[in-house]
Amino acid sequence: MLNLNFHPAGRHFLQIPGPSPVPDRLLRAMSYPTIDHRGPEFGALGRQVLAGIRRIFRTQHPVVIYPASGTGAWEAALANTLSPGDAVLMFETGHFATLWNRMALRLGLQPEFLRYEGTDPHLPEAPGWRHGVQAGQIEERLRRDPQHAIKAVCVVHNETSTGVTSDIAAVRRAIDAAGHPALLMVDTISGLASADYRHDEWGVDVTVSGSQKGLMLPPGISFNALSPKAVAASKTATLPRSFWAWDEIIEMNRTGYWPYTPNTNLLYALSEAIAMIEAEGLEQVFARHQRLAAACRAAVQAWGLEVQCADPAVYSPVLTGVLLPQGVDADKVREAVYRHFNMSLGAGLGKVKGRMFRIGHLGECNDLSLVAALGGCEMGLKLAGVRLRESGTLAALEHLGRTAARQDRG
Repeated sequence: MLNLNFHPAGRHFLQIPGPSPVPDRLLRAMSYPTIDHRGPEFGALGRQVLAGIRRIFRTQHPVVIYPASGTGAWEAALANTLSPGDAVLMFETGHFATLWNRMALRLGLQPEFLRYEGTDPHLPEAPGWRHGVQAGQIEERLRRDPQHAIKAVCVVHNETSTGVTSDIAAVRRAIDAAGHPALLMVDTISGLASADYRHDEWGVDVTVSGSQKGLMLPPGISFNALSPKAVAASKTATLPRSFWAWDEIIEMNRTGYWPYTPNTNLLYALSEAIAMIEAEGLEQVFARHQRLAAACRAAVQAWGLEVQCADPAVYSPVLTGVLLPQGVDADKVREAVYRHFNMSLGAGLGKVKGRMFRIGHLGECNDLSLVAALGGCEMGLKLAGVRLRESGTLAALEHLGRTAARQDRG
């Protein structure tokens, strides 16, 4: 029999920015007996989960849950609201914004991909991959569309490939300032339940997310949070959809059911995840992620390396990208860390492949797990021959100790 346990000695450190480590409580919930997805017990579970996930998205409106990955929820957002040939405005912030743009092309839409207009000496080939969405560029482009040919603006909230969290409220203000009726669609696949997100307050029409990041579940569930404007658009949109269609799902969700077989045991785990998050408190969850992210950045700066995100205003609380000097292969560093210290780090993707690695500090992560992760990074960097200015692990420890004491006094 094939041995699938490659990490027999001690705990494997999964420090990629998703899938994130799954807490034991959620693993136990997934082991509950599978029940009849048409029976009364499932209806109660469905109603509980649907009510809870609306609180996580901070919305009073429907949240559609799919037995799919986040990529499926991307497609659902586009297919339910748009028609063949529709113009869509997107913004390149990294690999996942690029993939969503590619999907729009494949669906027969006409995406326009805005790019950051500045330069960057450390990453001249992809300066926009160090910055967030530029709301001013979106406003300027929409003002040049008096006929309202652009039907949607699609942006990524937390760009997992770069460690940048864009200001979605600013994008909403830009659309409103241009007086444009375009739908606002946002991917917060890695941001939900890790970074502050407010579907209703920020005026988002469709929010896309997934289960394997801040919600701490395995992959297999994705979401579309909707606004009334998005639901209205779905009634006239003509892109083909069947599995993804909102109307039947929303109707059956009223009583806690789905029009097809849902992933019952993952919904058990989702119910537990919501309970865990709400027991800690959403604001406390966000504060914990911010504090760990600041400690991680302190480590990177102590090493004398560059944080991938070049704008402190949009540092991600979910992950930290580490940009390595020219000539250093980031994948060799990751390989050394994996082989010697039983830890997985996120790879550089797309335009930054081999130039950087990513440290995830999301979901079930605390001070000691982050310190261990940084220690593994530090040892791996040294093994790979990267010259470090000073110990980043000690810098992170100092930050965590100082902020913990401040929290105690508060």
